[in-house]
Amino acid sequence: MAVIRMAREREAPAGGEEAPALHDRAMDNLRFIRETMERATAFTAVPGWGQFVIGVTALFAALVASQQQTREAWLAVWFAEACLSLVIAGWAMGRKARAASTPLLSQPGRKLVINFAPPMFVGALLTVVFWRAGLAGLLPAVWLLLYGTGVVTGGAFSVRPVPVMGLCFMLLGAGALFCPPAWGDAFMAAGFGGLHILFGLHIARYYGG
Repeated sequence: MAVIRMAREREAPAGGEEAPALHDRAMDNLRFIRETMERATAFTAVPGWGQFVIGVTALFAALVASQQQTREAWLAVWFAEACLSLVIAGWAMGRKARAASTPLLSQPGRKLVINFAPPMFVGALLTVVFWRAGLAGLLPAVWLLLYGTGVVTGGAFSVRPVPVMGLCFMLLGAGALFCPPAWGDAFMAAGFGGLHILFGLHIARYYGG
């Protein structure tokens, strides 16, 4: 009995040292799995430099739009800017996705588009309705609010600064609702120009261009 007891005492330290090692390895594996899943569920191809360029073109569009003599010409300027922004964003996202060797329409990418598209569709419909009703002065607020909503909902599947940017757009849109319509281009410049430039530079610096 004494021999058996002595043998058990000699084996005990080895088993005690092995248990913490197994626990540490298990925690490392769980941490690796969690980080991998987080990367897999985030759309990282949001182009920082692309947003920066969009912001610059939006500032120029705000300047040009503010000098137009008719509402039709004003709307045409912002429609042209929207089309140009879509082209820049699509090209920049494709370029960043190729550089990272990731598919542009991955599962997170599809979720971003699905959540971003409905507010944009509603914005297009309200643009027609407000224009026909003679409420064009409210369009900058509507555009900022719905664009911000789309960025928040779609940005839930992207990097962290994206939904924060969307909230900033929504705050600007809310402010534009209660300000004189003559300030509309200034709000558009601050949102589509300033916010895109600021957040674009941040994303470019910390999230790979």
